Amino acid sequence: MRIPRIYTPQPLAAQQSLLLEPHASRHVLTVLRLKAGAPLVLFDGSGREFEARLDGAQNRTARVSTTTEHAARSESPLHITLVQGISRGERMDFTLQKAVELGVAEIIPVLTERSVVRLDAKQAVRKQQHWQQLVIGACEQSGRVRVPVVKTPLTLRALLAQPAHTGLSLLLHPTADAKLSAQAAPTHNQVRLLVGPEGGLSETETTLAQRAGFTAVQLGPRVLRTETAALVALSLLQARWGDLV
Repeated sequence: MRIPRIYTPQPLAAQQSLLLEPHASRHVLTVLRLKAGAPLVLFDGSGREFEARLDGAQNRTARVSTTTEHAARSESPLHITLVQGISRGERMDFTLQKAVELGVAEIIPVLTERSVVRLDAKQAVRKQQHWQQLVIGACEQSGRVRVPVVKTPLTLRALLAQPAHTGLSLLLHPTADAKLSAQAAPTHNQVRLLVGPEGGLSETETTLAQRAGFTAVQLGPRVLRTETAALVALSLLQARWGDLV
């Protein structure tokens, strides 16, 4: 049976006893229904993971003990920041979950002119918290030891006004002349990938992105849905310069 992997933000060390956070405790005790003595793997997002065991429950809180540290090789050498136009509900959740499985390092959700989803400040914070928890779950499932940070949503224009990115910046566009497969290797192994929402980016946004240093590239002759485009592009990037084989 596969040993459950559990994330905790607490710094971990070998031979350590600790109480898990409410969400992790609920997952271990209520969802998985593990009993004292059950093996676990714990990771804290620092790049390390540890063999551990469940010692028991204390007021519905899981007490665990670490034993030895594992050598983890699940992180890609390619640092990809996914700038994702916010799509609706489960479509956005699916995109972010699979992006984590494909090794993305950072996620910046952006609101665009054609975004169907509209968020006020409070809704943006709640969405960010939901997406961050979803990302943690994807890390637990996929064996990752570093947790990608999901930024609080902002407008694409606000993002483009920020200082220029030092690596390769790519914008997916179905009618672009350049192809993703023809791009040169990125500086410092860093790539920023911009993907529009369901309706794509407007002409104005595309122009602004190019002025901000993005190169418009296409993936092929067919128009792909936003979640498909993001995942195909991430796969191609990881196959070229990352760790997909």
